Amino acid sequence: MKPFETQAVGQVFDAYPPVMRRRLLAVRELIFATAATTSGVGKLEETLKWGEPAYITSASKSGSTIRIAWKKKSPSQYAMYFNCQTTLIETFKTLFPGEFTFEGNRAIVFDASDKLPMDSLAFCIAAALTYHRNKPAAGSVRPGR
Repeated sequence: MKPFETQAVGQVFDAYPPVMRRRLLAVRELIFATAATTSGVGKLEETLKWGEPAYITSASKSGSTIRIAWKKKSPSQYAMYFNCQTTLIETFKTLFPGEFTFEGNRAIVFDASDKLPMDSLAFCIAAALTYHRNKPAAGSVRPGR
C-alpha cells in the first residue's frame, strides 16, 4: 500500500469502519495506479477537501479533483465524488448505463457488497484525471458538429 502523504489523510481512513476502510483503500490504490499509467497525469497530490481524501493533478493540472468518502448517513455505502461543474458524470451515465449507481451529477455510489467493475472505474478515474487536458477549448468546433 502506498504511504499516506499526510498524517491527516491517514487519520481519516483510520476513522472509517473496517469494511469501508478496506473498500476505500482499494479505490485509493486504483486511483494511484490509474494515474501512474495514464499519459500526462503526473504525480498526484493526496490531500483533504471538505474533510475527505482528495486526489489532485497539482503538477500537470491535467485533471479534475476526485474525492472518495464514506458517510455515516449511508453506513453501507461509499462514494467517489467528481466536480459537479464538469460533464464527467453525464459521460459516465452514457458510457456505463446500469453499471454504476450515480448521485446526481457529482458521484458514483457503491454499496459495501458491490464487486467493483475495476476496468470501468479505472476509465472514469482516467477521464477525471485528464479532464482539463481533454475537454474541447471554449468556442472550438467539435468534428462532425
